[in-house]
Amino acid sequence: RLMTISMGMLLVFSFSTIIQAQTAGVWNIPAKYKTMKNPVAKSKESVANGKDLYAKHCKSCHGTAGLGDGPKAASLDVTCSDFSSKKFQALADGEIFFQMSEGKGKMPSFKKLIPEDNDRWGLIHYLRTMAAK
Repeated sequence: RLMTISMGMLLVFSFSTIIQAQTAGVWNIPAKYKTMKNPVAKSKESVANGKDLYAKHCKSCHGTAGLGDGPKAASLDVTCSDFSSKKFQALADGEIFFQMSEGKGKMPSFKKLIPEDNDRWGLIHYLRTMAAK
């Protein structure tokens, strides 16, 4: 009986830990993305294309300067990422690619909205221009 109670408590603790991680903005990023390099060369063209995509798909939530303060951000029950932050800028390109491709919660998957992988990689080049100076 003690073992049944202990197992039940362990399951409740595990479930609550998973829920806390999901609501705290923790991403479970597969290992291969943590070392994945951006296959698109950074150029004026790739950054400009990324800027156009950002204006169309990201600006409404993340704001003009990527601070997470876009007009839609206030109506969400989550905090939008600040792309200028050291925390965001410390992410590997592959981690960012995974996040924008897969989405999570209120953050949509951009696989269908931006179907070309190279366009999403170019968008990462633009996001890198938002680093706090």
